[in-house]
Amino acid sequence: MPDNSTYKIVELVGTSEKSFEDAAKNAVAAAAKSLKDLRVAEISMLDMKVENGKVTAYRARVKLSFKYHGQE
Repeated sequence: MPDNSTYKIVELVGTSEKSFEDAAKNAVAAAAKSLKDLRVAEISMLDMKVENGKVTAYRARVKLSFKYHGQE
């Protein structure tokens, strides 16, 4: 059966002191608290916060899609 649905995309930045992977997971976890029917997470950019010549945080910009229900 085809999925004739509409999806909305939001972009979040997750952070972690440990890794890019944890940063991306943190973004998804935060989104899951208020958005329903999350479907796909796409990492669009990775960067690091640098202080005094040392990496202090990893950041992942994540595009998340979720099913859009609109006014039914």
